[in-house]
Amino acid sequence: MKLTILSIITHLSTIPAMLAAEIAWNKVDSWAYQLCNYTNDTLDEITSSQFDLVVIDLSRNGQSDFFKRAEIEAVQQSNKLVLAYFEIGAIEQYRPEWNDVPKDLKAGRVANWPKEQYVKFWDERWWPIVRSRIDQALTAGFNGAYLDMVTTYAEIPNTELKEEERAHKMVELIERISTYAKTKDPSFKIVPQNCPELYTWSYSEPKLNQKYINAIDGLGLESVFFMAHDRPAQHQWSVENRKNAIAIKAANKLVLGVDYAKKVTSIRQAYQKQRALGFIPYVSVETLEVLQIKNSF
Repeated sequence: MKLTILSIITHLSTIPAMLAAEIAWNKVDSWAYQLCNYTNDTLDEITSSQFDLVVIDLSRNGQSDFFKRAEIEAVQQSNKLVLAYFEIGAIEQYRPEWNDVPKDLKAGRVANWPKEQYVKFWDERWWPIVRSRIDQALTAGFNGAYLDMVTTYAEIPNTELKEEERAHKMVELIERISTYAKTKDPSFKIVPQNCPELYTWSYSEPKLNQKYINAIDGLGLESVFFMAHDRPAQHQWSVENRKNAIAIKAANKLVLGVDYAKKVTSIRQAYQKQRALGFIPYVSVETLEVLQIKNSF
């Protein structure tokens, strides 16, 4: 391929920014997670906080009032990385894309969330919805995406695919998201929430394991030690989650853990236990509607 002087200069000019983003990513030691009820409908409280990384919704109100680039840049200028939260395995009724999702792609109500439906995420008609969310995050200048409802692969009811096939399809979707986003911005980070077993799953095609780990930059893990609220996470699935998340951390990926607790003793234990595993801890309420500034131990 013949390179022009302009293309060389353009390529070289992106290197310092990419290096700076990578250095900042590797130094993340604290994070916060807030999806609604931003104080005065601004990000000022988040900007003035001391966290290294924050996860916020793509929009101010969860609907079509998307955060603008200037708002995200203001947070970044306070030495924070900002990840955009959105779902890749379900759709909420209040989202602007709700009516764009064909009825036959909606596959049943998500337990405990009556205004949310699972989607057949492997259907090609779902990709434009996901792609538009990635594009919105890129347009607003987010540092990456925090992908929720990965759990759909295991929870979705009455589908034509077996669970292992759905696991493969979820890995493929995350890989597709990563490839698409990083083609546009190589420093853009991909952090799926939950389902660390997608890396350690006993696939009939072992290469999928590496595809998954290569596609992600970190992992978000809910209820590492406490479920909502203050209930110890002692089920076998929580033990397995911690074990699998440790495997992902061993692959040099960030693990962002969020516990749901209100009692000071629970909060203190969550921070101490997560840090002992090398995870980056945060503790909040299940609705994620407040910024828990004082809960760091």
